Amino acid sequence: MEPETRSPYERALGSQLPELHPVLQRYFAAIPPGSVGIGEGIFERFGTERWWLRPLFGWLARRRVIVPGMHHKVPFRIENRTVAGYQTAARTLELESSTWTMVDAVSLSESGRVVDKLGRPALVEAAFDVAADDGGLSLSSRGVTVRLGAIRLPVPKVIRPVIALSERFDAEAARQYVRLTVHVPALGRVYEYTGSFTYRIEKET
Repeated sequence: MEPETRSPYERALGSQLPELHPVLQRYFAAIPPGSVGIGEGIFERFGTERWWLRPLFGWLARRRVIVPGMHHKVPFRIENRTVAGYQTAARTLELESSTWTMVDAVSLSESGRVVDKLGRPALVEAAFDVAADDGGLSLSSRGVTVRLGAIRLPVPKVIRPVIALSERFDAEAARQYVRLTVHVPALGRVYEYTGSFTYRIEKET
């Protein structure tokens, strides 16, 4: 059997792949061996207004999952790679007083959903439905699991975060736009980010 050369996103989208804007088709494709995808841009908003979540989010920040507080006009850099069938990303943010990096790795489940493992080591695992949407890409979470070593704890639906992400390309601005929201039942929105960036693929140095 030949090794799989498509990214998890390409496999999840299947026949919907041609519906993406060509720039997004390239962004969500597998990165060639020896190369890295580089995105550079600005997050207009990144984080949470919920001050009482700071202790929890502070711990999650140390695990490279999410960061406490709400931050504005944040410069960032993305590095995407394809490693052993995973689409990995490291997003480095230049915050007001520090530099912080969020890491994740995306794979494809047997059910055809993309599974995003966040943190180092992986702490949170979210399964998403993927769809092409008017030239852009939409992800909607269908399950969230907390990973504590070898133990996996699915989050019950009554308190399970609902994660929605959209990516689109604006040809006039020549920039890619990303928006993510996290809602928790009875609490509402607890996390978000929105921003734009340019993207290129280059050889590793």
